[in-house]
Amino acid sequence: MPIRLTPTFRDRLAAADRTLYGGWICSGSPVVAEIMAGAGLDWLLIDMEHAPNGLESVLAQLYAVSGYPSTPLVRVPAGETVIIKQVLDLGAQNLLVPMISTPDEAAAVAGMTRYPPAGCRGVGSALARSARWNRVEGYLTNDADHVSVFVQIETIDGVENARAIAETPGVDGVFVGPSDLAASMGLIGQQTHPEVVAAVKRAFAGIAAAGKPVGVNAFDPAAARDYAAAGADFVLVGADVALLARGSEQLAQSYLGSTGESPRTSY
Repeated sequence: MPIRLTPTFRDRLAAADRTLYGGWICSGSPVVAEIMAGAGLDWLLIDMEHAPNGLESVLAQLYAVSGYPSTPLVRVPAGETVIIKQVLDLGAQNLLVPMISTPDEAAAVAGMTRYPPAGCRGVGSALARSARWNRVEGYLTNDADHVSVFVQIETIDGVENARAIAETPGVDGVFVGPSDLAASMGLIGQQTHPEVVAAVKRAFAGIAAAGKPVGVNAFDPAAARDYAAAGADFVLVGADVALLARGSEQLAQSYLGSTGESPRTSY
């Protein structure tokens, strides 16, 4: 019996009438991934670039979130053919590829996600979860319907090329990363610096002019709201490890105080 895959993030964005808010999964834990998936966020980013994630842990996290309405994206560590092929074969339907600064780089990545003759993705659908072991009818000929491709602008060159990157065939949307962008501008660690924010919004304008959805990372609530008001279609507003770090710090502070010693109560 043929199996239908879930709608892609491209489809989810096209149907949305508001900004979609997401959470970063960096822990590498399927348990934490499921907790994040059940929180009510619109989408989730399973990270392979800056997190302890390999193919097996990504697969486990895709399983863990599959029963929830949040749409998962997988950020691969680099735009490399073998990595992208393997992550797609795991069943990831939505990819985010980091460090894209030119339309040529974007075109190369888009080609890695398509079967020949449109691209160079290796054919292994009978062996892979992507096509549910050949149970998804027409997967090979309709591969573009089942996969959405997002690229990440993280340099000032990428900002200047934002419209051309977004117009690249096969690119479904663009995500702007203020952290590395700030570093490329000589403002490392200053993601909300006015010059960085202005550059992000300049990228927004180029991407919007291409008619593609634009996303951004913004853990600061004021920045997230400002970017949403500026036209961001999807915003990453927190990470599992950051929530755990800040929450555990607050817990310790509430019991240990600033001295690090547990307060005593007299009876």
